[in-house]
Amino acid sequence: MMETVMTYGITRVEALELVRSILKSEHLVNHSLAAEAVLRAMAGRLGADQEKWGLAGLLHDLDSESQPDLATHTTETVAILKGKGVDPEIIEAISRHNLTAWPGEKRTSMFHYALAAGETITGLIVAAALVIPEKKLAMVKAKSVQKRFKEKAFARGADRQTIAECELAGIPLAEFCQLSLAAMQEIAGDIGL
Repeated sequence: MMETVMTYGITRVEALELVRSILKSEHLVNHSLAAEAVLRAMAGRLGADQEKWGLAGLLHDLDSESQPDLATHTTETVAILKGKGVDPEIIEAISRHNLTAWPGEKRTSMFHYALAAGETITGLIVAAALVIPEKKLAMVKAKSVQKRFKEKAFARGADRQTIAECELAGIPLAEFCQLSLAAMQEIAGDIGL
């Protein structure tokens, strides 16, 4: 990954250090890394800024431990990132991935839809890996992710309506499942799967 110095108010190295200093749960750090990988892949597919989208994926859940209630989740993250001078578009996309905390706001851009869908599908993909005997992303197939998407009782926390917003970002659902899985498989060792 290319390191862009202060183009976005924070470098990838600084962003990862921030994630690791705030989030104590390795599961949440891994989720952030997975979201980063998926967002970078989506940006590459859509011709968007991979560095910017990757940073949004990496930083999106900084306050998930301190603000687990959806009514306040992302409010602390927004404050932290504004204080560090992070790119306003990154901050806006992060705030829009949890609309519950921002009444009256809506997702309106490809970036907003991508972050919401991209970070949400990571949970579905991890769950799909954990139910197979090997518990490895390498053994998961895109068709399996699509099948699990249709099973409403499977990985209930992975909101299907939010995942389907990939289409509003410009990527059909079947392709999105494949792209997201492939992105996560590339970093499987980093996230313990």
